[in-house]
Amino acid sequence: MSSFKWQKAVATVALLFGILTIFSGGNVLFGPTEARTAAGDYVPFVVWFNFLAGFAYVIAAIGLWLNKAWAIWLASLIALTTGFVILAFAVTVIGGAAFEMRTVGALALRFLFWTVIALALRGRTGQAG
Repeated sequence: MSSFKWQKAVATVALLFGILTIFSGGNVLFGPTEARTAAGDYVPFVVWFNFLAGFAYVIAAIGLWLNKAWAIWLASLIALTTGFVILAFAVTVIGGAAFEMRTVGALALRFLFWTVIALALRGRTGQAG
């Protein structure tokens, strides 16, 4: 039972993470010019990916909360696709594109967060119904 409570805590964090990701990405993509200016040298495909992934974060959080087996697969898919975006971002930066150092940290945090969830909850979802 305590591991299920831990899972609900993780689901809550994932939900908040998703909502904040949608809000921040949406603000840069669709918000006022000031938001884009404040974002600095952002890489557009990374912002688009993060914005869209935010919706997957929310769905995964709901699945984790409800202890659904598919949530672990979604968490794994989020981690995997984030890894691919990290590689594409690295190629873009090596090619000379301007970027913000905080993007490196944000991508690393997202990848680590979803990888840990996918690994830690492997085999646990779906057990409580």
